[in-house]
Amino acid sequence: MADKEKCGGNPSAGGLDAVIVKNSLAKIKNKLVVMSGKGGVGKSTVAVNLAMALAMEGYSVGLLDIDLHGPSVPKMLKLEDEAPEAENDRMIPVSFGGLKVMSVGFLLRDPDEAVIWRGPMKMGVIKQFITDVTWGELDYLVVDAPPGTGDEPLTICQLLGPEAGAVIVTTPQQVAAVDVAKSINFCCQLEMPVVGVIENMSGFACPHCGKVTDIFSSGAGEALARKFGVELLGKIPIDPAICRDGDEGTPFIHHDARTATGRAFAAIVRKISGGSASK
Repeated sequence: MADKEKCGGNPSAGGLDAVIVKNSLAKIKNKLVVMSGKGGVGKSTVAVNLAMALAMEGYSVGLLDIDLHGPSVPKMLKLEDEAPEAENDRMIPVSFGGLKVMSVGFLLRDPDEAVIWRGPMKMGVIKQFITDVTWGELDYLVVDAPPGTGDEPLTICQLLGPEAGAVIVTTPQQVAAVDVAKSINFCCQLEMPVVGVIENMSGFACPHCGKVTDIFSSGAGEALARKFGVELLGKIPIDPAICRDGDEGTPFIHHDARTATGRAFAAIVRKISGGSASK
């Protein structure tokens, strides 16, 4: 593959029931898959706060957690004790403010229960999260995918089709970029558009003065964007409040939007939305 290759096109839907899937997605204007080839880059934090930020801008937003083996969205939104209601054999997403949220974490009897599923089972559950959930009319569906390029990312990308786009998350270190590059190549091979790259944990934002200081090596996000010819959506500094808010189940962007990290999130949301969905 060439270093600079435009990503876009029409991934195959495989053997899935294309008509049912198409009808289920018909009322969702924009689909964003937040993904990374590397674990521990803060992908779920980015997905949750991206979805919340879009909702705060007045968009109708759904948040789908397909990290089947390690669902963290319920914890990050303090929804561990919630469960989707059923209506006409369909599931109603759990509500968090203006967000509609669905996760396998809602369906486990115990939060410590291990999900031990092979590929076909995982593919079936992810398909049900699209076809058997009443999402209604959405401006955005934000999908939190697990790290890597296995069954879950492949299934959701094939289900969502050519109108979806990938938001790729990395940290500033080159060692992370090596694995994250695989996700961009994954998208290119599936002919799935890459909306852009987010460099997370990009420096430390002092909670007192707001100054951002590089504490790791930097530039991996910029290097990836340049190599693959995609946009660098922004750099998100580390802020101690992100860890606190994640543990407490409160999206960072909801309460700390005026910080350096909050402003970085807001700038990324403006780039992503760009007037592409009506409020």
